[in-house]
Amino acid sequence: MEKVLVVGAGGVGAVAVVKMAMHPEIFKEITLASRTVSKCDDIAANVKTRTGVTIKTAALDAMDVAATVALIKETGAELVVNLALPYQDLALMDACLEAGVHYLDTANYEPEDEAKFEYHWQWAYQERFEKAGLTAVLGSGFDPGVTSIFATWIRKHKLDGIRLIDVLDCNGGDNGKPFATNFNPEINIREVTATARHWENGDWVETPPMSHKVAFDFPAVGEKNMYLMYHEELESMKTHFPEIERARFWMTFGDAYINHVTVLQNIGMTSIEPVTYEGHEIIPLQFLKAVLPDPSDLGALTKGKTCIGDIITGPAGDSEKTYYIYNICDHEECFAEVGSQAVAYTTGVPAMIGAAMMMKGIWLEPGVWNTEQLDPDAFMDMLNTDGLPWQVVELDGHPEF
Repeated sequence: MEKVLVVGAGGVGAVAVVKMAMHPEIFKEITLASRTVSKCDDIAANVKTRTGVTIKTAALDAMDVAATVALIKETGAELVVNLALPYQDLALMDACLEAGVHYLDTANYEPEDEAKFEYHWQWAYQERFEKAGLTAVLGSGFDPGVTSIFATWIRKHKLDGIRLIDVLDCNGGDNGKPFATNFNPEINIREVTATARHWENGDWVETPPMSHKVAFDFPAVGEKNMYLMYHEELESMKTHFPEIERARFWMTFGDAYINHVTVLQNIGMTSIEPVTYEGHEIIPLQFLKAVLPDPSDLGALTKGKTCIGDIITGPAGDSEKTYYIYNICDHEECFAEVGSQAVAYTTGVPAMIGAAMMMKGIWLEPGVWNTEQLDPDAFMDMLNTDGLPWQVVELDGHPEF
């Protein structure tokens, strides 16, 4: 394989295609498509400036299966990398099946009219992809993606299984804005305002959103408040690592962010239920997204670091051990390299690496797969060489939080 079609011209797509262009030996022809072709053209100009590589651009409504199939055939793409919105996942998977090409995304399917994201809609495609001899890789971002691959690597090289896992996502960056999200505001706010869930002793435990706060001292960042949330890799890891007793996901937020979201939720601005305004039907959250800063414009303003990783405890021979595996990423270094802040970088780079695994034939088993089901070693090697080096340390025991 040598030709790829990337769908989505947001911050993640901008990072992914720059990083693909840095590997012309793998990605010999890149096409970037989005509903707004001018965004693709701007990204293509950035790619040309930074790498000297010319990429193609195209206008595409990702919900239009026939149009996507036509573009796949026109470009000769052998892999579609979906970096668009999660509610477009199924339409793009349908297009890949019809066109006979492989598929990769970074976030699981979420209905446009319901704040609910689960893998069962995409897992239902297993037989269709397997029969077609095609591969679909789900969730090749950072979380999900790298955090799941971290778990697989620890399970393969350090432990005999996983008993406890906590995924910790810390963004210690500051963009100077009173309120802004570091990735798509619509998706970010839907995640934050959803009921928190974690897996424990064979069942889901639910708690009110943002109700469980813990301070944690993150490497290279310092102490930050992190909140218990639900995130999709909990569903896939508890499914594919059935020995897990407890799996939780934590994300850091500053007090100002929490206050803004609370007020916006209280006045109905985070709702996805349609309202009529001056004779027009609008979705409040989509309107809010339109007036908030565009995350892709925050790169030049953001300073500080991110620290994302897993704390994992499990059996190791006759004893039990705990490991903390994580990456530290610097916002300003990311902007200097690709023109984006670290949150987009930490998703766009793993999308490129996952695509490289498929293009090179390393991850090409027919069917639908989450990243923790795939061999981690070559992916982990590319993290180290392509901007997201990782560290692993042994802890005295699993933290009590």
